[in-house]
Amino acid sequence: MSSSIPTQMKAAAIDRFGGPEVIAMKTLPVPKVGKGEVLIRVKTAGVGQWDPSEREGEMESYKGTKASFPYVLGSDGSGTIAAVGEGVDRFKEGDKVYAFGFLNDKGGFYAEYVVVKADYVSPVPKGLSEEQAGVLAADGLTALEGVDDTLKVREGTKLLVYGASGGVGHLAVQFAKRLGAKVLAVASGKDGVELAKRIGADKAVDGRSDDVVKAVREFAPDGLDAALVLAGGGGERDKVLALVKKGGHIAHPNGVLPEPKGADGVRVSAYNGEPNADAQARLNKLIEAGPFHVEVSKVFRLDDASQAHEAVGKHHLGKLALRIH
Repeated sequence: MSSSIPTQMKAAAIDRFGGPEVIAMKTLPVPKVGKGEVLIRVKTAGVGQWDPSEREGEMESYKGTKASFPYVLGSDGSGTIAAVGEGVDRFKEGDKVYAFGFLNDKGGFYAEYVVVKADYVSPVPKGLSEEQAGVLAADGLTALEGVDDTLKVREGTKLLVYGASGGVGHLAVQFAKRLGAKVLAVASGKDGVELAKRIGADKAVDGRSDDVVKAVREFAPDGLDAALVLAGGGGERDKVLALVKKGGHIAHPNGVLPEPKGADGVRVSAYNGEPNADAQARLNKLIEAGPFHVEVSKVFRLDDASQAHEAVGKHHLGKLALRIH
């Protein structure tokens, strides 16, 4: 490791699973770079909707191994390459990148340094700030793999995005528009509706106060072709999803509860947003195809990670972030 890289770093970590109060600032060793990996000096870390579940220990079943403490949270972030491991030739020291590291064995992004597989790293897309890139990887891949890989939306697809003002949703709206879809956005609150309209939704309604069923019938009199469901909901959501036509397709990331149901003849698919070189290249290409907006609604200091976890469960648009450097 380069002599300019310290051996110790600050990190927001936990010593046990629990509520936001278990997150504390610690001094930990900088993780070692292995073959096929890179060391990133983190500038911004994303705060995901699922981070509180990970903090509470609910992700252990996904990981398949028992957590070791201290445990550093954080699934994605941006920063600068500080060192590259053996066999890595795509990146060099000083490159500005963003990366995905969900349930990373070497620790998460709530730290001054993180080691991730080079395959899970991408250059910061042209037109985005490092701060915007810091919240992009996990939600961006989940959005893209929902609309493109799972639902296969194309020119003229009439798509409902349910939860359109959240981290994944506002990116999904933009990707779907780039792919040629007609998008009805169901957002949260007046500010969510304004965001959905600003980023190009053909129609946007407030899931809390508007007549969504009526809006869908006006938008797609013959029924919706597809729906991407990113938020929970009761009977009202089911009434809306009943308007996906026979032969249509509903998709949702794993973790959306209750799981959505479709009418007879409508396929329902659960999926995970997962990193791979192809998806990451498509993600950057779509973003760089024209003006693109990543909504960072609030940035917390690393020391205030517990406050960020309290805020993630409250109404906000887009994504929350931590500023590390």
